[in-house]
Amino acid sequence: MKVFVQIPCLNEEQTLPMVLDTIPKELPGVDSVEVLIIDDGSTDRTVEVAKEHGVKHFVRHARNMGLARSFRDGVDYALAHGADIVVNTDGDNQYKQERIADLVAPVVAGVADIAIADRQTKKIAHFSPFKKVMQQVGSRVVNIAAETELPDAASGFRAYSKASLMRLNVITQFSYCMETIIQAGNKRLRIASVPIDTNPKTRESRLFNNIFQHMAKSGSAIVRAYLMFKPHTVLIWLAAVTGVVGLVPFIRFLVFAVMGQGGGHIQSLIFGLVLLTCSFLTLVLMIIADLQRTNRVLMEDVLERVKLLQYGEPKHPLVGEAAPVLAAGAAGNVQQTRSYAPPVSENAVTDDAVVDQWAEAAQREAADPRA
Repeated sequence: MKVFVQIPCLNEEQTLPMVLDTIPKELPGVDSVEVLIIDDGSTDRTVEVAKEHGVKHFVRHARNMGLARSFRDGVDYALAHGADIVVNTDGDNQYKQERIADLVAPVVAGVADIAIADRQTKKIAHFSPFKKVMQQVGSRVVNIAAETELPDAASGFRAYSKASLMRLNVITQFSYCMETIIQAGNKRLRIASVPIDTNPKTRESRLFNNIFQHMAKSGSAIVRAYLMFKPHTVLIWLAAVTGVVGLVPFIRFLVFAVMGQGGGHIQSLIFGLVLLTCSFLTLVLMIIADLQRTNRVLMEDVLERVKLLQYGEPKHPLVGEAAPVLAAGAAGNVQQTRSYAPPVSENAVTDDAVVDQWAEAAQREAADPRA
């Protein structure tokens, strides 16, 4: 089993050595530990410092692409190089890398697909009271959207199994933290929380200018991810509210009509008609959104199969090829293996075989133009 520890970096020349020096070289149940630096457009000696510390794996951006893109590119690189578990940490030395062993333990043991570190934000000294409250509120909102119970949804110190990464698709440009939790929760992936302590603050965050900008961008990412999975929940409530409010003027008009005072209430009828029209259009949008949701599910299934062909079958004991299935045989129950990959016939023509046939035909044509 191979673990990749990926570190998104933007001008981390000063703090990166502290991070690299504390990353464990060996982990229980793991064959090898590799370190991956995602250079997100650094203008200092971040890459040179990493090379001086023996790092061999790099993903480099010509300009700053953001944390979400850095995470996605790092995951692609790690999976392409045989990663079974990907650990994401920060280059500002916020997290104690010595806890990586505890973080990956639930994933290695097969009891979780994703493990997220709980920073215990109430104990962080440099967090203001307002920020501590907002961290709890944000985590609560994410838990509602994802149907999870995570104490620290904003933590970036995480471990992902290969199988879970094949099912997650980062879309937002701001931060992957909230979006991947909502996706994982709605896709019924198992998420574990690991309590940790953090290191003292080394610098201000480069992800946002102030906490209000962070709240706005995080809120946008949460809403977008939630609507991607449950658009009908929002639209049905909107249709119900506008529909009920739209009926009020009509009921009011009927009451006045029965009392013989039906004249002079045309404006309220027009207002009610507008609201009922909005309710109807919302229901139509709900149908369209549900059809799009179905299309997204099918597209994600295709994408997951493409990743399976590109990166190979995951080795997760509960999700991958080692998942046991009991089958009744002549001698009683026999433990079989469920394959994650689709079966392929021995006589099937592969893409490589087709390419070879084209190459041979091209060679014959070059040797004999008259053929």
